[in-house]
Amino acid sequence: MAPSLFSYETLVHAIAGATGSVVGMTVFYPLDTLRSRIQVEDSDKLQGSSFELLLKLASEEGLESLYRGLAPVLQSLSVSNFVYFYTFHGLRKMSTKDTSALKDLMFGLIAGSINVLITSPLWVVNTRMKLEKSSYNSLTEGLVDLFKKEGAKGLWSGTLPSLLLVSNPAIQFMVYEALKRQLVSKGMFDTFSAFFIAAVAKAVATTLTYPLQLIQSRLRAGASLKPLYRDVKSNPLVAFRGLEAKLLQTIMTTALMFVIYEKLVRLVLTIMRVRMTRR
Repeated sequence: MAPSLFSYETLVHAIAGATGSVVGMTVFYPLDTLRSRIQVEDSDKLQGSSFELLLKLASEEGLESLYRGLAPVLQSLSVSNFVYFYTFHGLRKMSTKDTSALKDLMFGLIAGSINVLITSPLWVVNTRMKLEKSSYNSLTEGLVDLFKKEGAKGLWSGTLPSLLLVSNPAIQFMVYEALKRQLVSKGMFDTFSAFFIAAVAKAVATTLTYPLQLIQSRLRAGASLKPLYRDVKSNPLVAFRGLEAKLLQTIMTTALMFVIYEKLVRLVLTIMRVRMTRR
């Protein structure tokens, strides 16, 4: 079992997943910034379509405000996706039986839980850096300062909803892999289909789990949940505030990520097989 978990193929999946996520997030980062602002800030300022709000924020706070905290996000995202892809595909290789949607869901839940426990502090600092104008100079500085001020509780704030949210990538991978198996069996899996089924998978997962994501963002930012609970009682749709921006950002980012991921995995594994046959 151990050799399967620590294989070159699993490492290739992890590196490709991390690389794809960094490229995807870099391209669509302003939408992620907007999503965070809408989820956390109790303000009438953030009303309107995503495009209108992006223009408004760029005009009032400067274009750089849309990219605030990009570097630490990319650092955290690369670590997070490396851990997730490595664990997910390592577990799949350790399984001796054929893959199935149910097994992919189970492996996704395990990979997500491990990822959350390891990388939660990184995302807490990221959220603070993205929302506070007087941000930390680096991810490391933020981790150290937050630990000094709030201790381990502060670093792992929002971990409970994050653990519940492992269902998001688990559902995403389950849907993606199920659709991919169908297309591969018909010889129809290509770049366009990878982009499309990744978008569909992420849309399903995000919509189903969005209220938990809203709570998670507020806890990571250190914001009170009382205004949110009060607003949800009067209007349940408040639980989906920012969903449009989240869907735009996460669908496009994930779709681009999986296209790059599939391309890299195919390229590297092909090179590895060619070298092995020459030996």
